[in-house]
Amino acid sequence: MRVRETARGWTAVWLVVLALVQAAAFLVVWRFALHTEVGQWLDTVALTGNRIGQERIDGPVDRILNAMSAVSLLVATAVIGFIALIRGRKALAVTATLLIAGANVSTQLLKHFLTRPDFGVDPERAAAGNSLPSGHTAVAASVAIALILVLPRKVRVLGAFLGAGYAAAAGVATLSAGWHRPSDAVAAFLLVGAWAAAAGLVLLFFQRERATISPEDAHRVAAAVLGLGGLLALVASGLALSWLVDLPEVPADELSRRSLFVGYAGSAAGIVGTIAVVAALVLATVHRLVPRYKG
Repeated sequence: MRVRETARGWTAVWLVVLALVQAAAFLVVWRFALHTEVGQWLDTVALTGNRIGQERIDGPVDRILNAMSAVSLLVATAVIGFIALIRGRKALAVTATLLIAGANVSTQLLKHFLTRPDFGVDPERAAAGNSLPSGHTAVAASVAIALILVLPRKVRVLGAFLGAGYAAAAGVATLSAGWHRPSDAVAAFLLVGAWAAAAGLVLLFFQRERATISPEDAHRVAAAVLGLGGLLALVASGLALSWLVDLPEVPADELSRRSLFVGYAGSAAGIVGTIAVVAALVLATVHRLVPRYKG
């Protein structure tokens, strides 16, 4: 019993650390992207660069974004709850539903209350005001993370990769369509990640003492592959954006095609890398939150 309590204690500490780190990262992204001139400029460069080859991807982008509506979110939430219930996990069904609802409600509240100062960097979109975090991206990410929690262990890895891939595609699609700046998608992923850690604490609290944790369910290799891929994408994004920062800070429309492409591709890599790391962290921890035998 003492060993079991110790394991749960360390898991709780880890989840608290994850929640705080992702919340802090959200604040850093918000502060840099909205309240610094260079941050706004980088976002604008990425948005301007989305015009390169846009006519070739308009169709897929529209299909991805149009699939994310209030109705589709309700249907996805119902399906996720149903999966948990047929597995006999009532607490999991409720927690997964609260994760989706909390992430999306907080996204809309933050978008309404956060302000975006006008530094004259992006006059075309100045009247639109703040768009951080992205609602469409939060929908896709919250469903993807909730799916990792409720899926049985045998299909959990497949669900993690497919869910993370769809959420990444949704985040990049909002950039490609010109609906959102890249920081909006990154912030949405971090917000969902913080909610996922909070949901994990709830699951841990209601977990029975007789629950059996199996090391075979840890998905270490899959989580490492997903996380390493995400980190590499983030490094590539950092290098691309660092190269841009070294350029003269001229209006985005005056930059070369190469510079615009670097801004767009580097931002897309940052979007993909963020959700990959968030999903990997959930995949690496879920076996402790949803044990094979609930006791």
